Amino acid sequence: MEPTEHGPNGGENLADNLLSGSRFLRACLRKPVDRTPVWFLRQAGRYMQEYRDVRQHHTLVEICKQPDLAAEVTITAAEKLGVDAAIIFADLLLPLEPMGLDFEFQAGEGPVVHHPVRNAEDVRLLRTDRAADLDYVARAIQKVAAHFRDRIGIIGFCGAPYTLASYMIEGGGSRNYIETKKLMYSDPAAWTSLLDKLVSVLTEYCQLQVQAGAEVIQIFDSWVGSLSLTDYRSYAFEASRRLVQAVQQMGVPVIYFGVETAGLLSTMAQTGADVIGLDWHQPLDVAWREAGHAHAVQGNLDPITLFAPQEILEERVREILRSAAGRPGHIFNLGHGIVPGTPVENVQAAVKMVHEFSLEGARA
Repeated sequence: MEPTEHGPNGGENLADNLLSGSRFLRACLRKPVDRTPVWFLRQAGRYMQEYRDVRQHHTLVEICKQPDLAAEVTITAAEKLGVDAAIIFADLLLPLEPMGLDFEFQAGEGPVVHHPVRNAEDVRLLRTDRAADLDYVARAIQKVAAHFRDRIGIIGFCGAPYTLASYMIEGGGSRNYIETKKLMYSDPAAWTSLLDKLVSVLTEYCQLQVQAGAEVIQIFDSWVGSLSLTDYRSYAFEASRRLVQAVQQMGVPVIYFGVETAGLLSTMAQTGADVIGLDWHQPLDVAWREAGHAHAVQGNLDPITLFAPQEILEERVREILRSAAGRPGHIFNLGHGIVPGTPVENVQAAVKMVHEFSLEGARA
C-alpha cells in the first residue's frame, strides 16, 4: 500500500503544517521544496572545535544529561554549517539506564555495558516503567525548538530495537554479533520479550521528544546490516515496524536508517517509514528504486568524501543530486556520520553546494 503524505499510519494533524513547514519537513513528506534540504549525521561532533571545547569540561553523557549543554552543541553545529535541520545531541544508549543497565564510554573502546543481557532472566529483570527519566532529552529539544522557531527542522531520535538489543547483549560494539545471534536463535521467547520491552520504552521516549517539539524522529538501526535478509525478517523487522508505526501515530514522520543495508532496503521500507536513510554503498537512484518511490530517501555521500579536494567533493554532490533527478522526497545527507578530523570548511562547502546546485536544477 502506498503511504499517504504522512506515512501509512501518519497523523492527519500534520496537514495544516504542509505549506508552512520547514524545507526539511516538506521533503520528509515528499512535498515540493525550493531546493534540496541538507543536514549531516553527527553534525555536532569532535571534528568541530566548539564541541571539543565543551568536551574539555564535560563527558559525552554529562552533555546529554544537561539540557543547556545538549541544546548549545546542537544549535552551534546547525548554525555553523547552515543546514536545514538540527538533530538533538544525545546518545543511542541513553534508554539502557532507565531499563536497569549501566554503561560508560571508555577511552578508545567506545560504550561498555557492564552487565550484558545474556539469558531470559536478564531480560525479565529489565524495567519498562522509567522512560520518563529521559525527560532531560525532551528539555533540550524544547530549548532547540524555541531557538530556531520553525526556521529549520528539529529531529529527535532513538536506536532501533535490534541495534539496542545488540548493544545490551554484546556489552558494546561488536564485529560478529555472536552473543546477540546466539540468544536470538536459541531462545526466541527471550529475544521477543527483549524487543517488546525495547519497543515499549522507545515509544514513550519518542513521545517525550515529540511533545517537546521534535518534528521528525529518526530511528537508527546502526547494526542491522549484520543480519541476513531472512534473519532481519524473522527477528528484527516486526519490532521496527511496530516502533515506526507507533511514532507515526504521534503525528510526525519517521526516518529509518541503517548501515550496510543494500540487501534489506525493500524490506526496511515495508516498516512504513516515511523516509529511508541510505548508506553510500549504492548509487542513490538504485537504492531509491529498491526502497520504493512511495518513500522519501535520505543520503548518501560517503563521509570520507568530505576530506577530498573541492573538485571531487563538487563532483560527488552533483552526482547524488542528478541521481535524485528532482523527485520530491530527497534529503541530502551522508551515508554515515561525520568522522573526527573532517575539515569543517569542507562540510560548510558541501552544504552550499547542495543548496546552490539543487536550486540551479530547479530553475533549469
